[in-house]
Amino acid sequence: PARSRSVARAASHSLGAPLHSAPLWRRWRGPVRRPPRGAFLVAAARGSTQTLSLEEMPTAAFLPSLLLLLADRSYATPTTIKLGLEWFLNPDHLPLVVALREGYFAEAGLDVQLLEPADHWEAEEEILAGRLDVAVTETLHLAQDAARGKPVIGFSRFLHTDGGVLFLGSSNISRPSDMCGRTISYPGSPGIGGPAIVQTMVEADGGSCDIASYGKHNGGFYHVKALQDKAAAVATLVFYNFEVIEAQQMGLRPGFFSLKEWGVPDFCQLVLFTTPQRLQALRPQLRQLVLAMRRATGLIKREPARAARIYEQHVKGSAAAAGTTNRSALAKVGAALSGAAAMVNPVAAMRRRKERKLEAAIFDATLAALPNDNSLSGAYFQGLMAWLVKTGQVDAQVGPELLPEGYWTNDIAL
Repeated sequence: PARSRSVARAASHSLGAPLHSAPLWRRWRGPVRRPPRGAFLVAAARGSTQTLSLEEMPTAAFLPSLLLLLADRSYATPTTIKLGLEWFLNPDHLPLVVALREGYFAEAGLDVQLLEPADHWEAEEEILAGRLDVAVTETLHLAQDAARGKPVIGFSRFLHTDGGVLFLGSSNISRPSDMCGRTISYPGSPGIGGPAIVQTMVEADGGSCDIASYGKHNGGFYHVKALQDKAAAVATLVFYNFEVIEAQQMGLRPGFFSLKEWGVPDFCQLVLFTTPQRLQALRPQLRQLVLAMRRATGLIKREPARAARIYEQHVKGSAAAAGTTNRSALAKVGAALSGAAAMVNPVAAMRRRKERKLEAAIFDATLAALPNDNSLSGAYFQGLMAWLVKTGQVDAQVGPELLPEGYWTNDIAL
């Protein structure tokens, strides 16, 4: 379906462009932000027609007004945080969207700009070049980049979904050892990553398999399509809250082996990272960023229906502001034609209802993947790095010497 994570990840956008032209359900834009706390009272103080010197103003009257003025964040110039998303905006980024839409970032003195990659970017290079301040990545990629000597440091986790291997009921697979020698669809094929995951699961299930026996298919993030087309028997680097839900909604009888249940480190977690230099320069602001996102996560968990409305309103707002590029103009025309077709074509109307049902199911599954705890332990990263070394994904001379505190800190999250 057009509204799967794979479509969001496969779309193309201008490097560093604001979120204007992503697929409609991926985009977010909100109403005017609420004024900072105390703003109305401060406005009343500003509106006084009486002019008094400090000596003439009674202390009892002056101090409350001074405190209100100091509390009014609108007097301070907000700090701009350019935050690069991993691929394209989708429900995984909900805490960022809610914090932006509800004005939590603004109240914290931050002007957060969510930016999408044109295709794929080396985010640490964008940070070093000053085009980004912070970016989203997965713990797997953070550890791999650190082992390659890149200047990266993660500081806050905000999504923890169930990642693993997807297969369909027609594949004659019932347990991990059945995957031995089968064709794997995974982004980055023909690299070692996909076979490393599947081979680890096979061995955890007691199987024995030559790692060279696996077929490799690069279906990108179109995991479900690769299985439907029988281009592969299994697909990995799958997020349960997207691809498994998508396959369920399509009636494909999906099966799923979870990383954490079959010997693979639980790395399908999204984190924020930057460079050590930017971390030091923006430490207080990054703490406020994390607190605002934590506040947004609380709202999402307490009021999921409200979070869904924020989501929908942001989509509509982004569509309305979809701007000036030919691509966005074509997208708007296409959406209009699709809507018109649905009004006169019952088949199109039914397809749209199925799409809405899928969107709702993905949204609901994502809510359960938003953690309250933004920290990660050193032991977690040690286990992840040990697995990367064992499976040949990281240099055996480098990985064991790389301490987690060199590329992850809990100082800001805690």
